[in-house]
Amino acid sequence: MTKTAAAGATGSAAWAEALLQSFAQAGYVRAEPPILQPADPFLDLSGEDIRKSLYLTTDASGEELCLRPDLTIPVARDYLASTEAGRPAGFCYLGPVFRQRSGKPTEFLQAGLESFGRQDRAAADAEMLALGLEATAAFAVGEVDIRTGDVALFAALIDALDLMPVWRRRLMKDFNRKVSLTQDLERLTLAPSGGNEYEGVLAALAGSDRKAALALVTDLMSIAGATTLGGRSVAEIADRFLEQSTLKSGALPRDALQKIQRFLAISGAPTDALKQLRALAADAKLAIDPAIDQFEARIGFMAERGIDLAKVRFSTSFGRGVDYYTGFEFELHRLGNGEDPLVAGGRYDGLMSQLGAADSIPAVGFSIWIEAMTQTTGGAA
Repeated sequence: MTKTAAAGATGSAAWAEALLQSFAQAGYVRAEPPILQPADPFLDLSGEDIRKSLYLTTDASGEELCLRPDLTIPVARDYLASTEAGRPAGFCYLGPVFRQRSGKPTEFLQAGLESFGRQDRAAADAEMLALGLEATAAFAVGEVDIRTGDVALFAALIDALDLMPVWRRRLMKDFNRKVSLTQDLERLTLAPSGGNEYEGVLAALAGSDRKAALALVTDLMSIAGATTLGGRSVAEIADRFLEQSTLKSGALPRDALQKIQRFLAISGAPTDALKQLRALAADAKLAIDPAIDQFEARIGFMAERGIDLAKVRFSTSFGRGVDYYTGFEFELHRLGNGEDPLVAGGRYDGLMSQLGAADSIPAVGFSIWIEAMTQTTGGAA
């Protein structure tokens, strides 16, 4: 590292430390989870971008470990292992994370906040966005592009359409992984054609639920003496077979496609999007009012926090590509520079149960990309 780069890194860390002090004053306790983490939670629960960037190793007992690629899951695991588990608690953090990234440093600093256990979800969401904006102001970034979305609205829509479970999983997977839904939606409206080398398996799975599909594929894999195939686990293979079996049984109804497409076209300022969502729910007779009510409540708390709603861009198709997000999502970008976010986060209520919590625990947070912040400001405070 050159002297200039070293000085810039030192200045960045000092600026981030000052930011964390302000978070501490707001009631967020400093968390410092270990760098070496169990790999399974990241492999099972994170988005594809994180999974393929992991640095993996194995300990003497054979457990697969990784260098932490971000801090949300490590902070959540430590919270669940503490005496605070289940109670409202907030944490802030600053430390190195490790990801394989083409053309970029594989070790870099990440700061952020995580809030657990708050039942006032809309208010907590608004607080995260407000504190994220405060972070960009602390780094003197200037005006930012505020992008927001809400995967809970899409999930509510899919539930209201009463689609087959496998279709619901397929559409949610595509949404969460930033895959354009257009091509997949069009394909799902077409009648299946042609044969398949697994016709026998698909026929056996016709009409099965996920549990039955998993049992059948487990038996078949056991007979073959294999636990994975092409890098996919037994569960992933079962889901794929079940998906193909269902898709062969018929096409996505054209009416459902039109409703999904109308939903995904909604964007603009949050108040404008709210009107469009209310109109869609009424016109299409969709039972999605609770999700819309939560969205409306969040807008109100954002305004109370002093966030200029005219500068907030909302899109029903916005997603961050992280599998465990369940609701509000947002990214803050430097205005006119759209690729790498400065701050990014969202709500992940389901993650805590997936990590072993006995009861559901609300959770929301965000990460700050220190390198992106300092690239826009030129380094030192």
